[in-house]
Amino acid sequence: MSYPLPRYRWWLAVGLLITLAAAAPAQTPLHQRIDELIAAGTPDFERLAAPLADDAEFLRRVYLDLTGTIPPAAEARAFLNDPSPDKRRQLIDRLLASPEHARHMAHVFDVMLMERRTGRHVPPAAWHEYLRAAFAENKPWDELVREILSADGEDAQRRPAAKFYLDRDGEPHLLTRDISRLFLGMNLTCSQCHDSPIVEDYKQDLYYGIFAFLNRSFLFTPKGKPAVLAEKADGEATFQSVFDPAKVTKTAAPRLPGGPLVKEPMFEKGQEYEVAPGKDVKPVPKFSRRAQLAAQLTAPENVQFRRNIANRLWALMMGRGLIHPLDQDHSANPPSHPELLNVLADEIGAMKFNLRAFLRELALSKTYQRASVPPPGVKEVAPETFAVARLKPLSPEQLALAMMQATGLTDVERKALGDKLSEAALYAKLSGNLGLFVNLFGNRPGQPADFEATMDQALFVANGKLLRSWLAPNAAGNLTGRLGQIQEADAVAEELYLSVLTRLPTEEERREVADYLKERTQDRAAALQELAWALLASAEFRFNH
Repeated sequence: MSYPLPRYRWWLAVGLLITLAAAAPAQTPLHQRIDELIAAGTPDFERLAAPLADDAEFLRRVYLDLTGTIPPAAEARAFLNDPSPDKRRQLIDRLLASPEHARHMAHVFDVMLMERRTGRHVPPAAWHEYLRAAFAENKPWDELVREILSADGEDAQRRPAAKFYLDRDGEPHLLTRDISRLFLGMNLTCSQCHDSPIVEDYKQDLYYGIFAFLNRSFLFTPKGKPAVLAEKADGEATFQSVFDPAKVTKTAAPRLPGGPLVKEPMFEKGQEYEVAPGKDVKPVPKFSRRAQLAAQLTAPENVQFRRNIANRLWALMMGRGLIHPLDQDHSANPPSHPELLNVLADEIGAMKFNLRAFLRELALSKTYQRASVPPPGVKEVAPETFAVARLKPLSPEQLALAMMQATGLTDVERKALGDKLSEAALYAKLSGNLGLFVNLFGNRPGQPADFEATMDQALFVANGKLLRSWLAPNAAGNLTGRLGQIQEADAVAEELYLSVLTRLPTEEERREVADYLKERTQDRAAALQELAWALLASAEFRFNH
């Protein structure tokens, strides 16, 4: 039996609870835990770790990583002159909330999920807009994946989400390989024909457990209509190992690695379909194996799904995954920092897959904000320590947008739009130039992104008509047009370096600009173009520091 407390005791109890709550330490923010766990992972970390990047290096890096381009010179100057101790956090929050961030994430996830495949069934523009809108509303990652892996392309409004399936022609083996790589971080390609001889963890039954979700699906093209993804009500996933002399045939039920078997209900013969197959009729089974895939993949119990996206976002910001390569998550290739990856996977789940909030914590960390040069006395630091920021080559989209901003083309188009200026309107003006950069600097269709310098790329930067046209001065106020209005060499150098490299020139660079212009007084306009071109062609511009 319980009795009510006297009033004074009740207030005493409430006061005690309030005191205890106030005294209880708040959970350490994720970005601080990141730094603690990174430091704990390497002996003598403090000696090896680079100091924090200066404001200019941080500014260029965070702009490229969160918006896909560099800041205008005026914004760079304002940030560098801002004495506020909280300006980095304020900038991160502003960039994450910007429409440019959603656009950049659409580029990033398009390349991640489609690996630059062509748009035979779903136009690239429709898919890109679908992704952009999803990131603009900050749609949770698990919800976005469920939409993509549940879409069949029949609903016109949801058709762009079906690109993942349709532009792989619904081919079950290709889908099995890509789903295991891109959503689970496990490259099970070798396990199609046998247990992997390289990775002991990757067994053939893991591959066919995923395949069993997809093997009944196929591309269906009704007369006069676009192709959609359809599914049969029957068909088992059977396999043999090419190394098995007895050629024993095994059958796999739908099952994700480490997950439960999906139980399939039994129907009387002839009762398996909601809509039976027929001429130009898309079949609809009463039980869809493929429909189970999205739910199983994104289930809270699926740790592999959380680990994969946490690792991929870490690599996006830090230049390398905690698991490297990104699709080789297995016991023989452990994370560089196992406890950190567990924390990140748990946190992104606790955040309900809010990618914007997760990226914010990564960007706030000292690990992200370190300089890209080792400290004095340290010649080389292993990349897996994350003690020094990694140099990252700009993606084709980043390179294109950064060059347009650096040369002033973006500013000219921004000014021309006037009252009609919006992110979408400005992107529409600029996006026609992206295709050339993607063709020259992008990975081959269907292949993971990789950096490889080629002769064609060098010739494009050295002699390309497009870049040269952007460098021609104009009255609308592009870079060389602005520089032509500045008489003092020191001011020219400052505007040039802020516009192209997002930093102030060193004293030596200021002297070089002054000496070069002094030698070229008769053809100053051409000299300014050459100076701008030299910075655009530099390794410093090509990489994200």
